[in-house]
Amino acid sequence: MRSRCSGLFLLTLLSASTLPAASHETLDLLFATRTFAQAAISPDGKQVAWVEMLSNPDRTPTSGRTITVGSAAGGSERRVTAGDARKPHNEGDVAWSPDGTQLAFLSDAAKKGQLELYVVGANGGTPREVGHLTGFLSNPRWSPDGRSIALLQVESSNAKTGAVEAAARATGEVAAEISEQRITVLEVATGHSRFVTDASTYVYEFDWAPDSHRLAFIAAPGDGDNHWWIARLFTLEVGDGKMTELLKPDLQIAVPRWSPDGRSVAFIQGLMSDDGATGGDVWVVPATGGVARNLTPGRNRSPAWIHWSSDSSTLLVSEWKNGGSAISRLEVATGKTEDLWSGDETIQATFETESLSLSADGKQTAVIRSSFAQPPEVWTGVIGKWRPLTHANAGRVAPWGTAERIEWKSDGYDVQGWLVPPLTIEPGKRYPLVVTVHGGPASQATPRWPPPGPSGIPLAADGYFIFVANPRGSYGQGEKFAAANVRDFGGGDLRDILAGVDAVLATHPIDPNALGLQGWSYGGFMTMWALTQTGRFRAACAGAGISNWQSYYGENLIDQWMIPYFGSSVYDDPDAYARCSAINFIKKVQTPVLIVVGERDKECPSPQSFEYWHALRTIGTTTTLVVYPDEGHHFRNPAHIEDLLDRTSAWFGRYLKR
Repeated sequence: MRSRCSGLFLLTLLSASTLPAASHETLDLLFATRTFAQAAISPDGKQVAWVEMLSNPDRTPTSGRTITVGSAAGGSERRVTAGDARKPHNEGDVAWSPDGTQLAFLSDAAKKGQLELYVVGANGGTPREVGHLTGFLSNPRWSPDGRSIALLQVESSNAKTGAVEAAARATGEVAAEISEQRITVLEVATGHSRFVTDASTYVYEFDWAPDSHRLAFIAAPGDGDNHWWIARLFTLEVGDGKMTELLKPDLQIAVPRWSPDGRSVAFIQGLMSDDGATGGDVWVVPATGGVARNLTPGRNRSPAWIHWSSDSSTLLVSEWKNGGSAISRLEVATGKTEDLWSGDETIQATFETESLSLSADGKQTAVIRSSFAQPPEVWTGVIGKWRPLTHANAGRVAPWGTAERIEWKSDGYDVQGWLVPPLTIEPGKRYPLVVTVHGGPASQATPRWPPPGPSGIPLAADGYFIFVANPRGSYGQGEKFAAANVRDFGGGDLRDILAGVDAVLATHPIDPNALGLQGWSYGGFMTMWALTQTGRFRAACAGAGISNWQSYYGENLIDQWMIPYFGSSVYDDPDAYARCSAINFIKKVQTPVLIVVGERDKECPSPQSFEYWHALRTIGTTTTLVVYPDEGHHFRNPAHIEDLLDRTSAWFGRYLKR
């Protein structure tokens, strides 16, 4: 058995002759696309610092980032680095000082793999190292008085944190190795540093109080990967480290923001399935403690990021809106909202977070924008009247057609999705359709330029229609819609998707006998599950899926996320988990399935894929399993990403094209 199973780890890259030329041209485009991790505008609105990820056209492993500072009006720009500008480094996490005279950032220029904190003048000069820290560092933020910088530090490891990263191998006597992420405060003038949170608490996010003496933060004791779902809101006195619990929330919380008048802390609370994919309602709680108040009950959007106005009377809110993005202004006293902008695109200022970067007066902004047709660029200006600041991807044209918003009814719900066609549609011809199910489930498929990875959109360049739905359980239509799949995984949300497929088939030149299905994470579960419920799909690709919720509960490293969805643990209510486990209906699957997973996936461990693959082989259904060595939930090795895309294209080509 060992030799047979271990053979799955020896990947054979597909030969160039296996794929159509369009596939390789699309891969070349995606890997060459320049992407941005952050954009930060200076307090006076005159300069912007942006962090660019090193593009990877030759597919070699890299994790470098570069920092550029330029005029917000365009024109002059310069590289900011703590090392040799001729060499790549991992530099980013930029933060302007409150007076705008300095820029803080993290860099591993002194020692590869070890980030350090640096400060440089806003107009240039030689960066100065502040303190000498070890371990993993992230999220530096200046105190309002400009004297200190707080950041997150995992002292015992310099590996990137998070549940999507590869898990450590469990060998020998297995025990939980917990590396706590703590808040460190450094004095800018002297470099003196100290931890201000204790060694038993994992801190996820924080914000300074306006007096520079206190912090608000979200934290939980113990395992950082697993306990985000039970984290609470605290305040802390920086001087003596005294912690006060401000709130034990009913659901997940994120984005704590202390009001400029010092009286309140705002945050987002909602049903969230993933740390970093924020959505919910906007809440405020008195900074001294008391009853929290929901400012957006019944809102038909999903707030994802907030920012106080200087007078503490309003909050600027970035939201998921029915498949797109939106920005609104929210009155704290009344809950009244004013729409400022919305668009069918994705906006961000900080990696994986829908947000803006604002000048001190709130008038000028910096934002990263992308859509299905537009590669990412940094834009600046007044909200909704942005102008492009960078032109890193000028000339890159999407090799697929113009995306179309699709809307339909399902079980009384208004449901929405996106249909991306091939670049050219020949009259009288019918095309295959690949349905792509997004992860989460608390997330939203928005128009964005696809990164190299399992997004599904690149397949449109190979002559497929790609359909991505936002069924119940998704963000974009408020908390009631996001919670509509609680204790109903694969029920109503699958009906929503199939109704969307019917809507697309009725109005577009698609061959109903050439339907494919794919998804990653929760989308991988939905792929595995859907094949037990319907025979409509001729081929499928299940990425990082979940085949058996009962065994999954004991295998994954983030079991706390399931409690709000199932109501209790598998040990208290096993039937709830069994009802939506694909493995219990596996004999109904006749569709050929390509199964792919990372060897060290924390979120959706590889045994789930093994279990599904083993069952399909037992019943005689065509299947292939590929386990990618050393990968976690998000793949990092470009060769593995390319192989994954190659295999997916070849698999659907084999079964859907005639």
